[in-house]
Amino acid sequence: MSDGFFYSYHLGWSRPDAESLLGDLEAAGVRPDHPATRRITLMGPGPRRTVTQSWVTRDQLVLLAGLQRLDQVDFLLWLRSGAEVPARVRRTSDGTVAVQFALCGLNGDERETVVRAVREAIGRASVLCVGFVVDREGASQATDWRGFIEEGTVYFDHWPDTLAVRPEVAALQPQLSGVNSFEQSPWVVYGSDVPSR
Repeated sequence: MSDGFFYSYHLGWSRPDAESLLGDLEAAGVRPDHPATRRITLMGPGPRRTVTQSWVTRDQLVLLAGLQRLDQVDFLLWLRSGAEVPARVRRTSDGTVAVQFALCGLNGDERETVVRAVREAIGRASVLCVGFVVDREGASQATDWRGFIEEGTVYFDHWPDTLAVRPEVAALQPQLSGVNSFEQSPWVVYGSDVPSR
């Protein structure tokens, strides 16, 4: 995935989590089925230009995105306009689950629709979500965001738009010291989501 992104990290993940995420996204207008063909597209591994596409049912997508059988699933989400949003659910080497959305190729309104929908869906799953990062332009993509959000032991070169971490990670990380933030249990949130005072 390149350009802008929304990454979240979860301590647990199952089929009901995938079902809840897809349901919340659908309610916000970010759907797994193409607006014209109604096909749900699963993406095979490999570079974007040579990737294999296959069509699945919604139930199959939920099963696969629940990571019951695989450690990574790539699929497309769609906006009403026909714009596609590449998504990935993957289990990391330490068992944490990363849920990733690419924001490339979207105009400003489409990008904000996706960010808002994902942000709200992730917020409802906050008990198991240890943090998230939103970078609309992708300038911080080279950062090991999993390492930062889970442990606070890595550093970033570019500030993302929004960053949410657990309070214990925020306390460990000198880059977050003295920066405006607000608490939204179970996270401390930094960046563009911080209300003006």
